[in-house]
Amino acid sequence: MRILGIDPGCNGGVAVVELLDGSAPTLLGAGDIPTIGTKARQRVDVHELHAWILRHRSLQHALIERAQAMPRQGASSGFHYGRAVGSIEAVIAILQIPISIIEPRRWKKVYRLHSKDKEGSRQRALQLFPAAHELLVLKRYHNRAEAILIAAAFRSLVSA
Repeated sequence: MRILGIDPGCNGGVAVVELLDGSAPTLLGAGDIPTIGTKARQRVDVHELHAWILRHRSLQHALIERAQAMPRQGASSGFHYGRAVGSIEAVIAILQIPISIIEPRRWKKVYRLHSKDKEGSRQRALQLFPAAHELLVLKRYHNRAEAILIAAAFRSLVSA
């Protein structure tokens, strides 16, 4: 079963993990959410995201972290984030991939991660997928790591 994991937003991450019965999960690909524009005009490049997902054929399900307003986040940045999440969800819906929205605390509980520990997510992803070192080599790649962990936690999350 191939699962798409997404840490949403213009600075988010996307990953595909294959889960087979009786074996460890396999990372098939991961990267940053593709964007176009800069600063206030930055938005999700829906065409590139669509193409990236299509390159990873036969996806059975998508898990996306629930979008939420952050404390002290301005209206403009909240709108920007919500627009990015909506674009990502629309691409997945167009591809007719079933989507589940997952609370951050639920998937982080699977790996015993603290709520804001971005580096812990990156380190945990490296433990589970040591061959992904090049994809996760920089600390700023924590969103890729979170997308990987979201996808890899699929069985624990949808059965609970």
